[in-house]
Amino acid sequence: MKILVTGGSGFLGSRLIPKLVAEGHDVFAMARSSAADGKLQALRAVPVRGDMDNPGGMAMPPVNAVIHLAAHFHFAGPRAPYFQINVDGTTALLKAAQAAGVSSFIYLTAAAVIMDDRGSPVRDADERAPTFPDSFSPYIASKATSEAGVLAANRPGFRTIAIRPPGIWGPGDAFSRNIPHAIRSGQFAFVARGDYPYSTSHVDNVVEALICALDRGAGGKAYFVRDPDNTTFRAFIDGLAKLQGLSIDKLRSVPYGMAFFMGRMMELGARLKGSDQDPALTRTMVRMIGREFTIDDSAARRDLGYVGKISRLEGLASYGAG
Repeated sequence: MKILVTGGSGFLGSRLIPKLVAEGHDVFAMARSSAADGKLQALRAVPVRGDMDNPGGMAMPPVNAVIHLAAHFHFAGPRAPYFQINVDGTTALLKAAQAAGVSSFIYLTAAAVIMDDRGSPVRDADERAPTFPDSFSPYIASKATSEAGVLAANRPGFRTIAIRPPGIWGPGDAFSRNIPHAIRSGQFAFVARGDYPYSTSHVDNVVEALICALDRGAGGKAYFVRDPDNTTFRAFIDGLAKLQGLSIDKLRSVPYGMAFFMGRMMELGARLKGSDQDPALTRTMVRMIGREFTIDDSAARRDLGYVGKISRLEGLASYGAG
């Protein structure tokens, strides 16, 4: 199969492309710079000049499928860039794929699209849960909006599927990379001690789901995927900290409401300073990791043949192998 990947030089794309190549697929990947060209060529993909700011301007290569990973992801910042890239960019890419005769369009969305603004705990949610395109969080809102557009584009001859993982982790992910500094500097604090069930997705499990979706699954549907074993958020952080010889025993904890208020104040401070960096705490961050959040991925297991082959222990061991 010939496949175009967007976001191919990123954390997830750099794990997906070698797997696709190893399975015998011809892989093209969108590249916005010559530096990206080199990285993609090292992964054995063919670079195609393009940019999610204007994907319609890209010359769509002759491919059978598109796997769309590229997104604007931050924990704060103005709404416009999220909607320009995640919504308008995805819409333009959909149109280009349809015009080029692509038969399958696989979209990486986010399990967070079902998180409401009230901070309600989510327990074993399945795909019937409502999404929140009007969320206060520009990331959640833009992913919910773009996901709906992808699924609505499904039609005979053009199959669209959305894959919804919760927090993606593994060697090289930004969250894991920043944990040691946050703990050592005293910037890290749990919300409600972190003692709530929490679903995660190891990067290689997400890769598995995306590959399964290339030729399986019902068009016009979203699928949750997660690691085979749930944990608590506290235990998840403990596992990452121990990799660096760190302890979480003395880390502070704050109530959800206080953390959300602090995030709002830090966002305001960053805006007043004109900073383009995410502050240490934001409302989106608190919403995404500060409440119970577990999902049911039985539909992906049934329809896609998804297994989730990497256990938590194997995932932690992958840091040493990465």
